[in-house]
Amino acid sequence: MKNSEKPSATKAANTNDSVPNNASAIVEPASDATTELRGLFIDSLKDIYWAENALVGALPKMAANATAASLASAIKEHHAVTQNQITRLEKVFEIVGEKAEGKKCEAMAGLLKEGDSILEETVPGAVRDAGIIAASQKIEHYEIATYGTLVAFAKTLGENDAAKLLTQTLAEEKEADCLLNDVALNAVNIVAAE
Repeated sequence: MKNSEKPSATKAANTNDSVPNNASAIVEPASDATTELRGLFIDSLKDIYWAENALVGALPKMAANATAASLASAIKEHHAVTQNQITRLEKVFEIVGEKAEGKKCEAMAGLLKEGDSILEETVPGAVRDAGIIAASQKIEHYEIATYGTLVAFAKTLGENDAAKLLTQTLAEEKEADCLLNDVALNAVNIVAAE
């Protein structure tokens, strides 16, 4: 290996600039931090409510940029499903006696920003479609994790009616992930690899 090919310690150190070295440090809670599982449950509902509303705004752009008809169709279908999920979340808020309101979901905001980056960094066609699927599946996996947690919280809190509604949404998110996977494996990824 030539001297110029050796990785420099400075360059390696710079790649981890955004990773804190004190990851094990104790974090002091905010003065208004929740102390009960119910508070965490409500906070998580607000988070996913914001996320679903943001996703409703982003899905048409994703569909418009997809070139595979099967992908565009899947995204459009999920747009309608997501609108129903928002209505269902509003019912959950009502069941638990809370106002339906959102709290910015930093995770979804980041995932949507990443999706925009994929659109900017790929040309229209199968490779962009593969990127749209990748971004969409990351979103679905986040939603699956969130709804799974919300169902568990609801059951623990004795909010069985809310748990039933959240379980319906969890099943829809899993179905959307499977559909995206099928589109990727049976069409888009094959064309993108050519």
